[in-house]
Amino acid sequence: MNWQLFSAIFTIASGVTIGVLMTIALVTGFDEAQHIVTAAIIGLVLSIPIAWIVVKKLQSLGVNKTPVTP
Repeated sequence: MNWQLFSAIFTIASGVTIGVLMTIALVTGFDEAQHIVTAAIIGLVLSIPIAWIVVKKLQSLGVNKTPVTP
């Protein structure tokens, strides 16, 4: 497992997932602080397997198999 790639993908996935869940919560009327915090925590937890799957798929496609040295 390439942890640097996982970290980068996790950062992107968590931002997108949290943003989508917060938007859904606000549009559907769940606009209290407790609901927003819950949406953020659920988005953070959901982004872990998303990042894991994306990293595994990228590694299976051959991305980042041989390190590039200058």
